[in-house]
Amino acid sequence: MTDTEATPSAVASIEHGVRPLTIAIVGATGNVGSTLLEVLAERGIPIAQLRAFASSRSAGKTVMCGAQSALVEDLSDPDLDLSGIDVALFSAGAARSVRHAEQFTSAGAIVVDNSSAFRLHPQVPLVVPEVNADALADIPRGIVANPNCSTIQLMVALKPLHDAYGLDRVSVTTMQSTSGTGRAAMQELEHQSRVVMGVAAEPPEIYPHEIAFNVLPQCDDFADGDFTKEELKLVNESRKILGEPDLRLVATCTRVPVFIGHSEVVHLELQRGATASDVRELLAASPGLELVDDPAAGRYPMARAAAGKDEVFVGRVRQDPTMPDNRGIALFIVADNLRKGAATNAVQIVEALIVRGQWNSAT
Repeated sequence: MTDTEATPSAVASIEHGVRPLTIAIVGATGNVGSTLLEVLAERGIPIAQLRAFASSRSAGKTVMCGAQSALVEDLSDPDLDLSGIDVALFSAGAARSVRHAEQFTSAGAIVVDNSSAFRLHPQVPLVVPEVNADALADIPRGIVANPNCSTIQLMVALKPLHDAYGLDRVSVTTMQSTSGTGRAAMQELEHQSRVVMGVAAEPPEIYPHEIAFNVLPQCDDFADGDFTKEELKLVNESRKILGEPDLRLVATCTRVPVFIGHSEVVHLELQRGATASDVRELLAASPGLELVDDPAAGRYPMARAAAGKDEVFVGRVRQDPTMPDNRGIALFIVADNLRKGAATNAVQIVEALIVRGQWNSAT
C-alpha cells in the first residue's frame, strides 16, 4: 500500500469539507521548499492563496505550485503581514525556525517545521502520519515537527514490526545522499566527479573530505560519545515517535556519492519471533511501504529507483541466523529524502490535519 492510497488529500478535502487554505512556504527556493511546492500541487491540497518566504537573496523571485504563483518575500522583513495564513511549511533551517516560527503561530497559523529546532520539545508533536497521526490531537504551541529524513523512512518500516512483534534492539547504518546537505553539496559531488575523471579541479568545501567516489562515515558534527548529531537524532526521534524512551537503538550515519535517496541497513532484535516470510507479508500490507524483495531476480530497493517517489521501499528481508528463536531480522530500506524524508511527510501532516477537521468549511 502506498502513502498516496493511505491519505489522498483531494478525496480527504472533499469528504471533510475543507475550505481552500492560505499556505506559506518558508524556505521556498531551497531543495525541500521546491519539492514542497511540487508535492502540494500533486496531492491536490486546496489552496486559496500561496505565499512564499526566503532570505533577502531570493526575495522577488517567482515560485509556482501548480497553477498558483507567488512572489518570494523576505522573511527578515520586520513589517510582514502574516494574518490569514492557515499553515506555514518551514524548511529554512533550525535557526530561522527558532527565530520566526512563533511569528506565524502568533498570527494564527499552524507551523509544520522541517528542521531539528522543535523535534524533541515535549509540547511539540513529532509526526510520521502512517505511524503516529494521533499525536496531532494536541498541538499546544501551534507547531508540528517533521522528523529527520532518515528517521521518517525508518519509522514507516519499523512501526508495523513494533506493533506485531515488539522491538528489543535496533541497529541502523545509513547511506545518505548529498541532497540531504543541500544544493551546494550536490554541486560539489558533481564537480569533484569531474576532478576524479580528470576533467576539472575542485577542492572540497561543503564536506571535510572528497565525496566523489568515496564514503564519509560522518553526517553532521560529532557530539557526545563520538556519535554525530545525525546519529543522535535518529535515536532520540525514533524513541519519541514510537513512545519507547528506552528503546535500544544504535546508528552509524554515512554520506555517499548519491544525489537523491537515503538507504538504510537495519538489523532488528524482536521481542517475539517472526520468520522472514511473516515479516514480508506484514510489510507488504503496511501503509506507506512498498515491498521490493526478489533478490534472485535482481529486485531490491535502490536510491535511483526511489528518487521522485513518495513510498518507502523495503527489501532484502532475511532471517538473522545469529539470533535465537527467529528474533533476528535484517532489512534494507530506501526512500527519496527530499520527498517522503521531508516534503511529502510535511504535506501528509497537513492532510492528517484536514481529516481531523482543522480547517473545515465552517471555520
